[in-house]
Amino acid sequence: MLLNLDTTHRDRVTEAIAFRKPTRTPRDFAAVPEVWNRLGKHFGTESRSEILERLDVDCRVVSYDMFCRHPDVAEDGVNLDASHERSSTGGMWRGVLADGSNRDIWGAHRRRVVAGGAEFDEFASFTLGSAPTLDALRAHRWPEPAWWDFSTLRETIEELNRTAVYSIRYRVGSVLETAWSLYGFERFLADLASAPENPVYIMERIAEVHLENLRTVLRTAGDLIDIVYFYDDVASQESLLISPKLYEKYLQPHHAALIEAAAEFGKPAMLHSCGSVYRLIPRWIDMGLAILNPVQPTARNMEPERLAAEFGRRIVLHGGVDVQQFLPNATAAQVRARVAEVSRILGSEGGYIRAGSHHIQADTPVANVLAMLEVE
Repeated sequence: MLLNLDTTHRDRVTEAIAFRKPTRTPRDFAAVPEVWNRLGKHFGTESRSEILERLDVDCRVVSYDMFCRHPDVAEDGVNLDASHERSSTGGMWRGVLADGSNRDIWGAHRRRVVAGGAEFDEFASFTLGSAPTLDALRAHRWPEPAWWDFSTLRETIEELNRTAVYSIRYRVGSVLETAWSLYGFERFLADLASAPENPVYIMERIAEVHLENLRTVLRTAGDLIDIVYFYDDVASQESLLISPKLYEKYLQPHHAALIEAAAEFGKPAMLHSCGSVYRLIPRWIDMGLAILNPVQPTARNMEPERLAAEFGRRIVLHGGVDVQQFLPNATAAQVRARVAEVSRILGSEGGYIRAGSHHIQADTPVANVLAMLEVE
């Protein structure tokens, strides 16, 4: 049954999550800064909020790292706009260093680089890369929940909803990704498999802060928040980065705790995990995960047709429009046709939120972005 014409953005997403078909397919949006800038020129505004309104996007995000205050970093040393990871509205806490690089609240060290006509963040060093012992890790200046001040959270959400009522997603953060960003990717995965003491400790310290923050956020503004969102990439295009056994032993308990905390407040949980995560989807369903993003259709076994056939009405899918090859290279007409097909495959009975399969990339024409979002 379709909703009436007074349906809000929030209603559309809520209906889709409940596997009921809304008035149109809900839309979400994430892009690299170059795409935001070109859309701004197209619409004649520098405001990302106005751009989202013009694109008729149904979702908005508030992130945990908009509200942190490092006790050792003065406010004039912080730049909320320093990160190129920022894909929506709002800032991400970054302490800016003298050489122009920056550190996030955990201490991960990044710098900007230019490649292929676009700017990106890359890791400048690994803060815990030279920490050989558990004692050295314990001596690290770990963030504490007291570093976060959510007193302005309700006001922030109310401002997002000032012109309309949107589906509000709280971005918890990550466990595995944040851990290896401090330790080094290859070393972290190798140690997790062979000498897990250090990686396990790092993940525990990160996860305990995220969990406490999540409970504080939901107590503070749970009535204004619709979805709890966390992210951890556990796969490449072809396969998992860690075995299901390692996932179950070391990472699943942290993910399950976040899902359970969200459920305590009646909130669906959403996981962003790139690549070929097909083998973990049944496990995530059993854990109570409600929404999976970004559904990369070019990754092994992640075709929309396969996912709909095997997992339809068991988990909501968010994403699904290929940003790697299709969206940059197709014509606008081809984009409209494929987006309509994906929406039909994944959302014929609700259960689908349309978005790119990751941030829309810098080589994507504005016409194709508009085409992706204008399909009903």
